[in-house]
Amino acid sequence: MRIGVPTEIKTDEYRVALTPSGVRELTKAGHEVIVQRGAGEGSAITDAEFAAQGAAIAETAGELFAAADLIVKVKEPQAAEIAMLRPGQVLFTYLHLAPDPELTRGLLESGATCIAYETVEDRAGRLPLLAPMSEIAGKIAAQAGAFMLEKPLGGRGLLLGGVPGVAAGKVMVIGGGVVGQNAAQVALGMGAEVYIYDRSIDRLRELEHQLNWQASTCFASTLEIEQRLPEVDLVIGAVLVKGGRAPHVVTREQLALMKPGAVLVDVSIDQGGCFETSRPTTHTAPTYVVDGVTHYCVANMPGAVPITSTWALTNATMPYVLKLASGVRSALQRDEGFLRGLSVVRGHVVSEPVARDQGLDVLPPEAALDLLDASP
Repeated sequence: MRIGVPTEIKTDEYRVALTPSGVRELTKAGHEVIVQRGAGEGSAITDAEFAAQGAAIAETAGELFAAADLIVKVKEPQAAEIAMLRPGQVLFTYLHLAPDPELTRGLLESGATCIAYETVEDRAGRLPLLAPMSEIAGKIAAQAGAFMLEKPLGGRGLLLGGVPGVAAGKVMVIGGGVVGQNAAQVALGMGAEVYIYDRSIDRLRELEHQLNWQASTCFASTLEIEQRLPEVDLVIGAVLVKGGRAPHVVTREQLALMKPGAVLVDVSIDQGGCFETSRPTTHTAPTYVVDGVTHYCVANMPGAVPITSTWALTNATMPYVLKLASGVRSALQRDEGFLRGLSVVRGHVVSEPVARDQGLDVLPPEAALDLLDASP
């Protein structure tokens, strides 16, 4: 199979979907790898390093998309990339379709088969291709939130960890998954007072142990969150609904409860955001202010640290890329968790959460597999 790795063109995105190690594994297995010129530069990988492991270098995205059977990316395809997809071609990347009907429509019209990293599951029901970026995003969320609390950046002028004789800042983390745990760990490491919220008592018990009893674990009822908002300096939203739109856990009205200059960091922004006032921002222009509260809603937080992120991501995705390269239908049919990543096939939505959130008909995965047999 011919695997194509294009240069990411989303604003402020520096990651690449394959490393030279991945090229080596694929070519060793008898596949052809095509990498767009400059694709690895943001992650400190040269074209020569890719070529040394057997990759062909394509001068343009058009050349690469025309030649490849399988496109492996990091972020969702932009409009120019969607226009280059063709029926029967396979796209493997982060998609986050639920809050983006326009992207969904474009992929349906392309006729391509699209598999989302973020909904692939392992045997335990975990999300192995989302987890490494969630770890990084959680750590960045706490760092960024602490930075945005500084007065020159519009914050309250508070040092999150405090100093002897001056109390530390208070951090609320809403969502106790991978993002929330990592955000809490970094905030605790800075010396902050941390409250972490979740609706699973079992998960809160786990977090008690994992955070060494240093954070306060709280049940995430609407009232509990509302009563805590006036106290806290930084709120990190880390709510995840697998494949679906994130719920709003802080409303516009509730912003009035918060301190002037407090900060909201929305790590759920890829799935529509978990604060009512959230909208996607970029690393170049990361924040905006609503009712005196700073919002940090960068849609690709791990893209800021591509050397770390690229290797963390490709370590997780590489076994799945190898499976797809050996046969898309067989790879999905043999692995029920991998099949859960199948989102769009030949003009049909396969992801139930996406169909539900956008009011579309859904094609059962088993029927979608039959369509793969008919792919060119």
